Amino acid sequence: MDETIEWRVEPRPVDYAEALASMEARAAAVTRGEGRELVWLLEHPPVYTAGTSADPAEMLDQRFPVHRTGRGGRYTYHGPGQRISYVVLDLRARKRDVRNYVHAIEGWVIAALGECGIEAFRAPGRIGIWTLDRGTEAKIGAIGVRIRQWVTLHGFAINLDPDLNHFTGIVPCGIAEFPVTSAAALGKPIATDRFDAALRATFSPFLAALAGAG
Repeated sequence: MDETIEWRVEPRPVDYAEALASMEARAAAVTRGEGRELVWLLEHPPVYTAGTSADPAEMLDQRFPVHRTGRGGRYTYHGPGQRISYVVLDLRARKRDVRNYVHAIEGWVIAALGECGIEAFRAPGRIGIWTLDRGTEAKIGAIGVRIRQWVTLHGFAINLDPDLNHFTGIVPCGIAEFPVTSAAALGKPIATDRFDAALRATFSPFLAALAGAG
């Protein structure tokens, strides 16, 4: 574990706009060389977020507030029972490769879910974290990142035990043909602290995947 990277775990839900401002401030400090890199684990009150490619036609029922955000991707949902991680890392001293970064994030989360007894995988052409739910491919986690001056922002959201009905207000990440699932829906519930520990246990291989010439 790289001890220079701060791990922050929030004990209660954090307002989305407040979290965004805090993440942006930390990323700016890292860019200036004045702040530590960060892995921030938290949960939000119910909210829909719109990435840079969000299509208004995919907002089906605006039952929660909608926040525009600078991450890539389309609409997604955040809420209780979902583990959010905002990852602020300086890629200037690592591989300056956006595809490699997203691939490494996927691998990290897949490994963490594996530690908790859930077999997850990548799906060609579909960013995110996938698993099988009663024999059907289903999305258990979303990934949305932004990289500014080679410092990373945003991260991933994993469905531990959210209200899956809340996803029906949008076309999640623009993918209508596949369902959304959760650890609880799979009959393999994961406590938040257990998943956090799995993320820590699988963090070193993730960093190794980012290593390389800046």
